[in-house]
Amino acid sequence: MTLAAFALLTTPALAGKARLTIRGAGFGHGVGMSQYGALGLAQHGSTYDRILRHYYTGTELGTTDPDATVRVLLQSTGTASFSGASRAGSRRVSPGRTYLVRRRGSGAIDLLSAAGRRIATLSAPLQVSSGNGVVQLGGSGAYRGMLEFRPDAFGGVNAINAVSLEHYVAGVVSRESPSSWPAEALKAQAVAARTYAITTSKAGDGWDQYADTRSQVYGGVAAETASTNAAVAATRGQVVTYEGEPVVTFFFSTSGGRTENVENTNVGAGPQPHLKSVADPYDDVSPKHRWKPVRLATARAGARLAGLVKGRFKGIQVRRRGRSPRIVAADVVGTQGRTRVDGATLRARLGLLDTWAYFTTIATRTAPPPATVGDVVAGPRPYATLTGYVVPARVGAEVQVQLREGRRWETVTSTVVRRGGRYSAAVAAAGTYRVVFSGDGGPPIRVR
Repeated sequence: MTLAAFALLTTPALAGKARLTIRGAGFGHGVGMSQYGALGLAQHGSTYDRILRHYYTGTELGTTDPDATVRVLLQSTGTASFSGASRAGSRRVSPGRTYLVRRRGSGAIDLLSAAGRRIATLSAPLQVSSGNGVVQLGGSGAYRGMLEFRPDAFGGVNAINAVSLEHYVAGVVSRESPSSWPAEALKAQAVAARTYAITTSKAGDGWDQYADTRSQVYGGVAAETASTNAAVAATRGQVVTYEGEPVVTFFFSTSGGRTENVENTNVGAGPQPHLKSVADPYDDVSPKHRWKPVRLATARAGARLAGLVKGRFKGIQVRRRGRSPRIVAADVVGTQGRTRVDGATLRARLGLLDTWAYFTTIATRTAPPPATVGDVVAGPRPYATLTGYVVPARVGAEVQVQLREGRRWETVTSTVVRRGGRYSAAVAAAGTYRVVFSGDGGPPIRVR
């Protein structure tokens, strides 16, 4: 090999184009009950108890107090408003009027008129209730039970809904599963939501659940529908238990065909006997069962991974997968080294739906044709060389070179991956080419 040809294969900095392609499956953290999988099982005749036993290994149904109180953080604000109430602490108020509340010191709340005139200063927490059991919180909606206003840690007030467990679950189910789904899927969601509520606490100051995806999505009265209320009533007080004790019932949208062991994700600290990977045979009803491929220029991907890339971003190499196979550990590969990350970090940084993902980077540039010895050329004389790298690198793997012919890509030659993921292939004519590796196409590049 001549010195010039050797240089083409070993130059570390590649001009040209480079693209990261991401393929994957699922939507969510992958642990516990797949909601679309539950839909599929219900459509194939499974009852809600069988659905729950499928996703939560070794569990049975038990019962809990349906009248237990759940406290949900609805707002953290400087000034909150409410209406529809008949009592605020020790004072009677008019259900037809709107009132404001504002923090006063560390242990009191000012009750104000809608115009901002102070009516009274009352001890915190200020409990607001109605004769018909429903109170309106300004900017949020109508809620059963009571509203509680407490000073927060930032000089404002927390607006908290203190509500019975069953009314809480009624405000969750349709926000987590469409109300048009089969009754058995909705019942499974109701039991999972109820169990999650009594086994988790965010340890807030006077509250234990968020009203969003940090806990469960809770919409109060506006979330109640006839079908979801029926599912809640049919499962009243029922929870998922393992060896007689309620357990945390994680759930998520779409499994991609298999759920994951909790210890292989970022939602649990260690193995749990009821949160094991299981096959999810009917999850393909989900529109996110398989994703549409995500394609990013490596410069853009590197920007999203800022702080994790050593040198210039080259690609991502998965080191360990779980059972599903979601990513447990991977390397962010740069020109100056590697950084080990987990799947949750990649998901968050790259904006992925799930950690069930596969990555392929293809970088391509044009170069002069390879040097020849004397005037002896076997076959057509090469017009130019396509050279670059692929990640993940598998020495000996095939790389195809394709030429655009009208609207189609035609394979014109192939080569193999060399050490460091590099490849080099001669082409015989001008045109638009791309390199294909592991079924993914690299960025088009013009050979002139």
